[in-house]
Amino acid sequence: MSGLDRVDAKIVQRMQKDGKLSNTKLASELALSETACWRRLKRLEEEGVIIDYQANLDRRKLGFGVMAFVQLTCNQHDAETTERFERTIEQCDNVMACHNTTGEADFLLQVVAIDLDDYSRFVDQVLRKLPGVSAISSNISLRELKSSTRLPV
Repeated sequence: MSGLDRVDAKIVQRMQKDGKLSNTKLASELALSETACWRRLKRLEEEGVIIDYQANLDRRKLGFGVMAFVQLTCNQHDAETTERFERTIEQCDNVMACHNTTGEADFLLQVVAIDLDDYSRFVDQVLRKLPGVSAISSNISLRELKSSTRLPV
């Protein structure tokens, strides 16, 4: 936790739990003045420690019954192919996360789909057409044990 003092750590812990928390309530919980709390929060935002606020949604209640982890292996690594690949992935709403990884595969994607037919269409119409991709390996999640975006601050 480089750069965070004890109070900053408490602020980010609390904001991870409830991003809608008012400055008044946060200041009260941390025994700070509202002005001091607001300044610290703004500094954490400006420094990029806090990068965004969002609502966490239940994918199943929104009809996304399939979660897949997809390994992609590439056979082309030139700048143009990589740029086209990255642009395409960034525009795919079904791709929740994409990581360039070590190991056998070059990329690991976390993908949501309505059902297996929807996922199959995504593989055929998007993944198989990605520039430079030579192999696709999918693992379908059978049960989600834990899902979090909270960091252990």
